[in-house]
Amino acid sequence: KRGQTGYPIVDAGMRQLWRTGWMHNRVRMAAASFLIKHLMADWRIGEEWFWDTLVDACPANNPASWQWVAGSGADAAPYYRIFNPVLQGEKFDSDGAYVREFVPEIAALPNGLIHRPWEASPLELAAAGVELGKTYPRPIVDHALARDRALAAYKSIKGGQ
Repeated sequence: KRGQTGYPIVDAGMRQLWRTGWMHNRVRMAAASFLIKHLMADWRIGEEWFWDTLVDACPANNPASWQWVAGSGADAAPYYRIFNPVLQGEKFDSDGAYVREFVPEIAALPNGLIHRPWEASPLELAAAGVELGKTYPRPIVDHALARDRALAAYKSIKGGQ
């Protein structure tokens, strides 16, 4: 809820939501995918938080969007669509301006590392004033492992098909 996942694009979105009551649709999808598929949380938890926090919450769009991301709605995204938060950041915030605005503690990192601060060398982190685990969290879950876990869970629901 407070943007402390260790994935800068997700954290920026959650902080923007908390601060302004709004979040760009692309980041909404990335954050929702992270909650549901990386953290294996019920989509209704995210839907409730967004409903309470969004200034543009809509009684039709909010639950339908969360169900779409979860792969469980009437017009759902394929269950295997799992947003990679690093690639989403690099593709839609390539210069890091969005992350820098809402995650200022990593703003001094170079563009190539702003969406993956854990890959920065100790010298790069020190130069940017970043201490992973102290000034900015390490990722709370490994993307590849979380993706595999989510796919296995969805497969088990489908009966192993």
